Amino acid sequence: QVQLVESGGGLVQAGDSLRLSCVASGRTFRSYSMGWFRQAPGKEREFVAAISWSDGSTRATDSVKGRFTISRDNAKNTVYLQMNSLKPEDTAVYYCAARLGDILRISPPSYLYWGQGTQVTVSS
Repeated sequence: QVQLVESGGGLVQAGDSLRLSCVASGRTFRSYSMGWFRQAPGKEREFVAAISWSDGSTRATDSVKGRFTISRDNAKNTVYLQMNSLKPEDTAVYYCAARLGDILRISPPSYLYWGQGTQVTVSS
């Protein structure tokens, strides 16, 4: 069992930055690839970014490339999402997720453990 707790969301203006954090507890954090997803009202949950546990390789959805950066600190059991140049369309609840293994999946059902989510609201 892995417990995930996100933090760092808030209300910001377009162009601002936020850093989300996700602290994991329970089983060995190092064995899990980590992902960030988001869900806007009335929309399906969508992939944002993921990072492997072994070599730190990453992937991100096209709409956030060049603006968002995912990273992890295995010593702190924490994964981060640095979000720069935020846009109103980035407004959503952001979720941290974990999956056992090193393949970076973009499909939500591929992830076994989920956090409760943190709200990010970007005003224009």
